Amino acid sequence: MADIDLPEDLLDLERTAWAEQQNGALTVPTALAVQTAITAHAAAAGVSRYRVEMAVKRRVRNPAMAADAA
Repeated sequence: MADIDLPEDLLDLERTAWAEQQNGALTVPTALAVQTAITAHAAAAGVSRYRVEMAVKRRVRNPAMAADAA
C-alpha cells in the first residue's frame, strides 16, 4: 500500500479511541471524532476513506507492521 500522509492530530485521535477501546470505554463522541477526521482527511488528500482508515489503524495499533509496509 502506498504511503498516505497522516497528520499527527489524526493519529492522536485514533490513539485516544484505541486506548478507550482497550479499556472497554470507547465513547460515541470519540469514535465520531475519529471517523469525521478520517473522512475529512481522505477528501482533502483525494484518497479513499477506507485506505486512510486502514493506514491510521495500522500505524496506531501495529507500528511494527506499519514500518514494514513503508
